[in-house]
Amino acid sequence: MKTLFEKIIDGELPAEKVYEDEKIIVIKDIAPKAPVHLLIIPKKVIPDIQTLKKEEFYLLGEIVRVAQELAKKFDLEESGYRLVVNQGPDAGQTIFHLHFHLLGGNPLGRMG
Repeated sequence: MKTLFEKIIDGELPAEKVYEDEKIIVIKDIAPKAPVHLLIIPKKVIPDIQTLKKEEFYLLGEIVRVAQELAKKFDLEESGYRLVVNQGPDAGQTIFHLHFHLLGGNPLGRMG
């Protein structure tokens, strides 16, 4: 069964896209936790960061590259932003398709 993100990638569900290339799609989070809350999603189906294979590590570089571009686009370069990945249910992962949260636009406070 397809995940929510697979359905978005395949065009079966609508989403507010802010970036897309052959490897990555970025959408706005539907329940934002900050003024800027984007989801950076590899198009390749990978359930989580623990199942990422060595030959897929290049995707991490692509995700960081896209995060940097979006930080510029959304004026977060100077003020800062957070790039987060949740691994498993205890960390709050609810969709088991690897994705990173880019959050910014106001002070996020300390973690923990």
